[in-house]
Amino acid sequence: MSENKDPHVTQNGGEGVKFVYDFTEGNKDLKDLLGGKGANLAEMTNLGLPVPPGFTISTEACKVYLGSGEEPSALRDEVSAHLAALEQRMGKKLGQADDPLLVSVRSGAKFSMPGMMDTVLNIGLSDKSVQGLAKQAGDERFAWDSYRRLIQMFGKTVLGVDGELFEDALEAAKTAKKVAVDTELEAGDLKKLVTKFKKIVKTEAGRDFPQDPREQMDLAIKAVFESWNGDRAKLYRRQERIPHDLGTAVNICSMVFGNLGPDSGTGVAFTRDPASGYQGVYGDYLQNAQGEDVVAGIRNTVPLAELERIDKDSYDRLMQIMEILENHYKDLCDIEFTIERGHLWMLQTRVGKRTAGAAFRIATQLVDQGLIDEAEALQRVTGAQLAQLMFPRFDEQAKVEQVGRGIAASPGAAVGKAVFDSYTAVKWSRSGEKVILVRRETNPDDLDGMIAAEGILTSRGGKTSHAAVVARGMGKTCVCGAEELEVDTKRRRMTVPGGQVVEEGDLISIDGSSGKVYLGEVPVVPSPVVEYFEGRMHAGADDADELVEAVHRIMAFADRKRRLRVRANADNAEDALRARRFGAQGIGLCRTEHMFLGDRRELVERLILADTGAEREESLKQLLPLQKKDFVELFEAMDGLPVTVRLLDPPLHEFLPDITELSVRVALAESRQEPHENELRLLQAVHRLHEQNPMLGLRGVRLGLVIPGLFTMQVRAIAEAAAERKAAKGDPRAEIMIPLVGTVQELEIVREEADRVVAEVEAASGTSLKLAIGTMIELPRAALTAGQIAEAAEFFSFGTNDLTQTVWGFSRDDVEASFFTAYLEKGIFGVSPFETIDRDGVGSLVASAVEAGRATRPDLKLGVCGEHGGDPESVHFFHEVGLDYVSCSPFRIPVARLEAGRAASQSGGSDHR
Repeated sequence: MSENKDPHVTQNGGEGVKFVYDFTEGNKDLKDLLGGKGANLAEMTNLGLPVPPGFTISTEACKVYLGSGEEPSALRDEVSAHLAALEQRMGKKLGQADDPLLVSVRSGAKFSMPGMMDTVLNIGLSDKSVQGLAKQAGDERFAWDSYRRLIQMFGKTVLGVDGELFEDALEAAKTAKKVAVDTELEAGDLKKLVTKFKKIVKTEAGRDFPQDPREQMDLAIKAVFESWNGDRAKLYRRQERIPHDLGTAVNICSMVFGNLGPDSGTGVAFTRDPASGYQGVYGDYLQNAQGEDVVAGIRNTVPLAELERIDKDSYDRLMQIMEILENHYKDLCDIEFTIERGHLWMLQTRVGKRTAGAAFRIATQLVDQGLIDEAEALQRVTGAQLAQLMFPRFDEQAKVEQVGRGIAASPGAAVGKAVFDSYTAVKWSRSGEKVILVRRETNPDDLDGMIAAEGILTSRGGKTSHAAVVARGMGKTCVCGAEELEVDTKRRRMTVPGGQVVEEGDLISIDGSSGKVYLGEVPVVPSPVVEYFEGRMHAGADDADELVEAVHRIMAFADRKRRLRVRANADNAEDALRARRFGAQGIGLCRTEHMFLGDRRELVERLILADTGAEREESLKQLLPLQKKDFVELFEAMDGLPVTVRLLDPPLHEFLPDITELSVRVALAESRQEPHENELRLLQAVHRLHEQNPMLGLRGVRLGLVIPGLFTMQVRAIAEAAAERKAAKGDPRAEIMIPLVGTVQELEIVREEADRVVAEVEAASGTSLKLAIGTMIELPRAALTAGQIAEAAEFFSFGTNDLTQTVWGFSRDDVEASFFTAYLEKGIFGVSPFETIDRDGVGSLVASAVEAGRATRPDLKLGVCGEHGGDPESVHFFHEVGLDYVSCSPFRIPVARLEAGRAASQSGGSDHR
């Protein structure tokens, strides 16, 4: 096989299929076939680095085994052939009595899954060969220590014996000898321990520990295959979004020993600090130990720098190799090594995992060193990492008392006094108190309280509930669906597991990145990255944080590369100004319903209760100047940039009081014989407007068609505000968006009226407004008939929240709490379709609508304004299908800018996670 040719196999188990590759045959680009560990062992072999000889069983063999329950028929013969070649190269046979060859059997998937799958060391030792190993090494203690390790690892990993039984026996041996660590056990002690371990295996597994070395190896290979579907491996893959169908490779590597005495040892090294990204000597070393000892923490390691004093020759060689690997991989490398009696061996290397801060620092460092260019630097960081850097976080060193956990809905760390209604949140906040708004769930009435609060905690709801969506839009920390917390808003208290009661005014802390809830105040560490985006910290200044400088440079790379423009979802001037500071290039969604809350609710109630056209006209007349003022402020804040205003979308009943609360008020008034005419009319209106499924009822364009004058008033307010800004020498660029259109006829009717109103305003003001009129594509029918709708629309904005809801048949407010957890656990979802766009279903509708819309109107402007507009993976999809912009909450704008740059610069083949 040529080293540069990918031998990936798709014909599982077929004749002529190759399943086993020597380390000399592969390279680092064959991770799909050889797994990360095998591909990198091959790469180091190619570089001439000291890698113990061995071979890799491919992921294809694993897939066959997991699919059929049996190994491929050709696998045993291939393994035998490679084992014979390895034995010839080493001059010894596996498990031979006098001078045995020993091997390790180690897992190695495409993506690093540390500790999630199985490894067995010292395969080949038996009651006979342990004697030969002792003689060959001249160290009886070493041989018996290696044998007890094999039985322990094999028993636990391959035979399913409870590992605690071996640990207890080891502890008992140390206690009997009165020693603290296992290295103080002598050969005789270890012989007894081997006998004890074999008895444990016999009792627990119902069979003897196998003495045939080939049987040991074959069983270990199967165990590694099976560990791919172990509970911990599946959980890890779900968390890291690693596909479940990749399978693992198995690496058979000749053993080298770090437990041969003080001139031997094992360690882990990093070419840069994975926590900070700074260059230096980072890692741990442990004398007289095998690899798992470092990870298990059974003995204290020493800093890697100490190796220079212990074994300078090996240290110098390791430093040379680390430099070779970093320059070759052009990235931070994570290295495992063993020193066997002064000889350095490389056991593994991989591109190392790192913190978010380290990722940004390292990317810019490597650009400065000339190892990578700007495009590659963008592939070394992610929007998720940037989001981590932007949110404040709790001090990890602080002592905490966790009392619950919910859904991590909006990242950040928030501390405040618990309050249980919006009014109190606003009142206490105005008095200088920091508060956490605690509710069973939130609704639009809670908006003021949510704005006032440091964070929001609910016992119901999911990542796309009202609380979560609004919190993300405001950059507020939010934990939703903390079901173990019993929230009693009437008694103004919350009961936590164990019965402890949190009264109103008690301090609590919530972590929106983990979903954890704590009693008391947990110290918060602020984010300098947000200060940078807010303009309070300037990159390049003498006192600028190095991390801020790195973020600044990466964002500059992204802005130069990206094709997608990034707009904001913003409903007021304050949000719009913040969005501009964060780099927004306009507003992609202004939700006018938020303008009808607060002091204007009474006017909306009058509109809904109007019995005559005159009453309705009077309500609209009073609303018009208020709406106009909103738009004037918004256009001023976004001067020179497009502002897409969505006309009223939600059902009217959302602007009326709760039906239960109102019924109680009416009943009480009647029992007391108090006047209640207005409450009674409101109750009748609530009953009249009640719908079984209001999100599929009278809302959006349907409201505009059924409530005369409603959309007309809004269009006039937009047009008059734009005319006023032009008269003031401003540059308003308003766009009017009609929501929930399902057929072109709806849009045509509303558009005809809107064009008439705009023409009237133009005539009255003596100015040309050029207001674009378009629609939201948020229904499957709209997507399927996009070609027709484009005849009447100058732009489309995909409302992917509702589009996902209607495509899947999911009620967004219910499904996350009811069954999404089960769907994620069962692998039906890799991630919630409300969080990352469903490419196959919703995505295919978006793509077809894009194609059909532009076929009708080539200059059709296309954007997205659902929650997906700020989701990293979804941004890449929107780039691919050819949208012009994405729109997201102000706080997510930097993430969208970064991911748009990454999408434009992505050349493929990168697997940085």
